[in-house]
Amino acid sequence: MLEIKNISKAYGAVKAVRDLSFTAHEGNITTLVGANGSGKTTTLRTIAGLIVPDQGSIHLNGFHVQKETIKARQQLGIFPDIFGLYPRLTTIEHLEYFGKLHGLKGDTLKTAIQNTLKILKMEDIADRRTKGFSQGQRMKVALGRAFIHSPKVLVLDEPTRGLDIFNVRLLRDHLRDLTDQGICILMSCHVMAEVEDLSDKVVFMADGQKKASGSPKELIEKSGAPNLEEAFVKYVS
Repeated sequence: MLEIKNISKAYGAVKAVRDLSFTAHEGNITTLVGANGSGKTTTLRTIAGLIVPDQGSIHLNGFHVQKETIKARQQLGIFPDIFGLYPRLTTIEHLEYFGKLHGLKGDTLKTAIQNTLKILKMEDIADRRTKGFSQGQRMKVALGRAFIHSPKVLVLDEPTRGLDIFNVRLLRDHLRDLTDQGICILMSCHVMAEVEDLSDKVVFMADGQKKASGSPKELIEKSGAPNLEEAFVKYVS
C-alpha cells in the first residue's frame, strides 16, 4: 500500500505540489490525471525517493520513503516514460543486471529471470540484443526490469506514451496480471479512454493539488458529466 500525506514541493517560486494526500491500495491501479505542469511527475519522483518533499510524508508498505529510503525502494519498481534500454545487452542480461542491483543472486536470480520471461511471454527474445526491438518488445523488457525483484508497488510515468493500440492492449493485460498478484500500481496518464479502462481509482490534479478522487464511475456520477473527460474538466475548471 502507498500512503501520501500532505506532501508539498516547490522549485523556487513555483509550487509544483501543494498539500497532496491520497492512498493507493494493493491489487489496484491508481492513476494520476492532470494537464502538463499539474504536479504528476513531481509526485511520482517524490514517491520514488528521487525528490525530497518540502513537507509531508510518504509511506510505502509501512516504510517511510524519506527516512527509510533504501528499504522503501526495495518494495518499489519504476517503469519510466523513456525505456532507456542498453542496446548491446540481451533481454536476459537486462533482467540479470537489474536483478543484481536489487540484491538478487544465484538460484534466486535465475528463478526470477525465468518467471519474468514467462509472465511477459519474452522467451522468444530472451537471448536477443535489444537493439532493433519493436516498441512493444522494448516495453516488455522495461516492465520486466521494473518487477524482476517482485516489488509490492509499481510506479509508471505515462506508460502508454508512444505505444500503438495493440501494445496498449498488451500492457493493459500485463498490468492486470500484476494486480491479480496483489501488486499496487500507481501511474500517470493523459488518455482518458485508457484511464477509464485501466483504473480502479483516479486522482484528478491541477496546480499541484488534488481536485477529486474516486473510481471512474464515481467521478462521472458525482460530476453529472457524460464521461470521464468531461468530469475532469468540471473538477479542475
